Amino acid sequence: MSSSRASATTRRPPRPAPGGLRRSMATVCVSGTLDNKIAAAADAGFDGIELFENDLVVTPWTPAEVRARCADVGLTIDLYQPFRDFEAVPPQTLTANLARAEHKFDVMAELGVDTMLVCSSVAPVAIDDDDLAAEQLALLADRAQARGIRIAYEALAWGRHVSTWDHSWRIVARADHPALGLCLDSFHVLSREVSPAGIAEITPGKVFFLQLADAPRLDMDVLQWSRHHRLFPGQGSFDLTDLVHRVLATGYTGPLSLEVFNDVFRQADPARAAIDAMRSLVTLEDSLRPSAVPDVGVRRLPAAPPLSGHAFTEFAVDGESGPVLRAALRGIGFAHTGQHRSKPVELWEQAACRVVLNSAVTRPQTPGTAAISAFALTTADPRRSRVRAEALLAPVLSRVRGARESDLAAVAAPDGTSVFFSRDDGWRADFLPTGEEYTGAALLTATDHLGLAQPFDNFDEAGLFYRSVLGLARLTTEEYAAPFGLMRSRAFSTTDRAVRLALTAALLRRGEWAPAVVDPQHVAFATDDIFATASAVDRLGGTTLPVPGNYYADLVARFALPADLVDRLRRRGILYDRDQRGGELLHLYTPVYGGRVFFEIVQRIAGYDGCGDANAPVRMAAHRHLRLAGS
Repeated sequence: MSSSRASATTRRPPRPAPGGLRRSMATVCVSGTLDNKIAAAADAGFDGIELFENDLVVTPWTPAEVRARCADVGLTIDLYQPFRDFEAVPPQTLTANLARAEHKFDVMAELGVDTMLVCSSVAPVAIDDDDLAAEQLALLADRAQARGIRIAYEALAWGRHVSTWDHSWRIVARADHPALGLCLDSFHVLSREVSPAGIAEITPGKVFFLQLADAPRLDMDVLQWSRHHRLFPGQGSFDLTDLVHRVLATGYTGPLSLEVFNDVFRQADPARAAIDAMRSLVTLEDSLRPSAVPDVGVRRLPAAPPLSGHAFTEFAVDGESGPVLRAALRGIGFAHTGQHRSKPVELWEQAACRVVLNSAVTRPQTPGTAAISAFALTTADPRRSRVRAEALLAPVLSRVRGARESDLAAVAAPDGTSVFFSRDDGWRADFLPTGEEYTGAALLTATDHLGLAQPFDNFDEAGLFYRSVLGLARLTTEEYAAPFGLMRSRAFSTTDRAVRLALTAALLRRGEWAPAVVDPQHVAFATDDIFATASAVDRLGGTTLPVPGNYYADLVARFALPADLVDRLRRRGILYDRDQRGGELLHLYTPVYGGRVFFEIVQRIAGYDGCGDANAPVRMAAHRHLRLAGS
């Protein structure tokens, strides 16, 4: 189990074969000074960087030294940016702008970069005249070409007169200059109302650069949306696969380059953010259809082997939290069936529900705290699952094991949780039988899902990790008002729902006063008859979470449930939800044990597919009241 972890190593992805797609990252994507950013990009396996001008301005290195440093770590400088407010201006302003450009060309020569990004103007003096814009951009391109430089013109989504990709293309086409082309930025393209469908019709060779960013769909000022809410590919709502197909259809052979403005990423550890960025590009590239990009040399991930279920969930416990969890498990019908051959690890079982209590895990947490330290999934090919995870930069966990103990492949999730891959139940042979057997009285059948709370800063990273590494699909995304602030929930699953993971995060850090559980975690177990299970839990001496009567009065108003059903729900503390397709969820909770973990029991009816997020605020408030009552 995870106590045997010795070390974790992250392998850099291979550099592209000749002719393959290159991967680049704008320095604005990550935190730190330029030396931090260059090191992070190189260590994550990027081929090049876009150099953001502000990063150059504040570094003590000369442009020549920046060029040498990049070369030393195997990076090219693919783009210098941004050059602002140039085109369609009065003559006097144009003279000043050309002089400004010549200075930038000098810097670019020292840097060894041959492409400059020119953003569409937002200046008040800019004139709404496409002919003038084309004429002045051609003049700039003349001067650039004389220096061996190209100009990539980009339509800012908030440009004063040019704000859509098709408008920028009309101007570039009108200028008809070999050193003038387009920079297409996925945010600027997909945040506006103009369809990207026509991109494939752009003259071959005229897309000079492609910048990629994802984002959630938000109804807000586009500038604020862009500056604060961009995400790495696969973390938002944009269809970047379709956009990249359209750009590659123009004959584009430049890098896939990330340009992401995000408040969290720009304050996070740059090495970690760069790995997240690379994982997003690897996943995006794997999504491209070979038939749509036949000559680009797309690299493929090993296909995610089918997952058939949750093998076990491991809790890290200590001398204080261990007895509490043991009692809680007995109260919901589990039995201590096995003791590990060589480690202080216990196996608790009920039908296909398996829980491991591990008192050897060393993670920084308050004494008396329990936590989900690992979980294992049953996969058709553990080796291929591990190889895929490695290709996506998941740290592989080396493990110390006895001669007769299972060799489970394991990788580390972003929050440090160990993810194991098992072909079958062979790992159970690591446990010596205790002679204790479960009776099946509680009627639990299998693990329905895991609820893994994440720090807000790592929420999008964790979502991309589990979706890409495990080959899961996004199931739901919800936001709801909880007692101490807004919460976000995102669920992922296999297509057959054999494996479900639900991630949650508080949108803002909570105030110090709140009597809140920090990053609560839980395991949800399935039953076919929640009323019989609730009765069994009562007989076994287990404890379920009391639910206020006001909740049940509201159920009558919302769902017009029969009075006798509502009464049965109330007496057992069972919550209810119904989805738009008529599926129903019946579920109940236990109290919080060991400071941050609890259990859920669920019965799904008629294909209910969510995780009961509508009831999460009720559960959170009930947990709070129970804690206060016991304090």
